[in-house]
Amino acid sequence: MARTALTRDEVLDTAAALVKEHGPAALTMRRLAAELGTAVTSIYWHVGNRESLLDALVERTVADLGTLRPRGADPAARIVSVAVLLRRALRERPHLVAMVHERGLTERMFLPAQRALVHEAHEAGLRGARAAELVRAVQFQVVGHVLVERNRERAPAQSPAETDLWAADAAAGTAGADPALAHALAAPVDTDVLFTTSVRALVTGLLAGPATPGPSTG
Repeated sequence: MARTALTRDEVLDTAAALVKEHGPAALTMRRLAAELGTAVTSIYWHVGNRESLLDALVERTVADLGTLRPRGADPAARIVSVAVLLRRALRERPHLVAMVHERGLTERMFLPAQRALVHEAHEAGLRGARAAELVRAVQFQVVGHVLVERNRERAPAQSPAETDLWAADAAAGTAGADPALAHALAAPVDTDVLFTTSVRALVTGLLAGPATPGPSTG
């Protein structure tokens, strides 16, 4: 027996879960109705047709990325927290983020995070070009790291793998004067730690002094 009580939020929640797990192609009105235990006509009444539903999911994704809240005792820590939260949000929603990009709303999606970074840059004493440099550098670091992670996950299995190559170097003693380096590179990559370390170093450097070269006086 088809259910009678249904809300728009419930439709969007279920549709978002389908897209997150299987991609936009898996989102059909018939499949969504089956997941919800309702009739297709009920879904149309709440969200319109499939294109309207996809538009609503895009708008919701943009809104979700506007809820990131910096955390930390000082501007540097809060900037790093924005980067960590943004990376996590992008990693958790790859298909939804791709839909946002396809609809030309990527810049709007990143605007709340940029505003949060601007606020923290001002709190740290940066203004003008230096503040803009920090905002863009952090954003590019986040997006670049996410893209590298996804490419590594999608890449065919490598044989020998990087870890195997460095493990062989460590075992053979051919790592020069730094066998500890070979052992470290032979270990699996902790991408969470690597990201936090790299973005913290980036932020520390940008807050320490101007990185943008001034006009030539020669």
